[in-house]
Amino acid sequence: MKNSIKFNFKAHYRTSHVVHREETELVFALHGYGQLAEFFLRKLSPLFNKERLIVVPEATNYFYQEGFSGRVGANWMTRHERETAIANNHTYLNELMSSFLMKYKTTPKVKVLGFSQGAATAARWVSQLEQKVDTLILWGGGFAHDMMIDKTKSALEHANTYVVLGRQDEFVTPESMKRQEDIISTLKLNVEKRFYDGGHDLNLPLLMELLET
Repeated sequence: MKNSIKFNFKAHYRTSHVVHREETELVFALHGYGQLAEFFLRKLSPLFNKERLIVVPEATNYFYQEGFSGRVGANWMTRHERETAIANNHTYLNELMSSFLMKYKTTPKVKVLGFSQGAATAARWVSQLEQKVDTLILWGGGFAHDMMIDKTKSALEHANTYVVLGRQDEFVTPESMKRQEDIISTLKLNVEKRFYDGGHDLNLPLLMELLET
């Protein structure tokens, strides 16, 4: 017989600096498949400033990138026990966000960046948040195919929402772009699509532009 049990679980995250409670912008950045928070945060280091706190949660599913030793990566979910992984991600990220927001007398702007696999995770997470976000950036990925229509529309109706894709991104296909168009049409959201010359990676000048809108 299959059974389940709930228990306390420790997860890790990185921040751009020590919280001083005067930040005006709080950015949660969700890394892609096989990445770790430490190295994803390094990619974002040119965006650091004292008024912008960047928080990079680390996915809790770890694996060796090759064989049984060596470089380790993390992922947000696989198709095995998919619904459980989604629920666990929401619990983890909700508590992480709450732990930061309680430190501020004046709530900073909340922005969410999801890269690659982290894009679908970010979209799902934001759709069930009580806290409204000011900006959602889905980079090198997009909305999950199973978005909750009404909740997502309510969560993002006043947010700046972007889907950002590289023109040379090997993971972007006409089929995947058509699926995103269909999802966005169903959600009836004002989503701005942005493109840049490059592959499956961040373009920091464009990211900076979007964070400053």
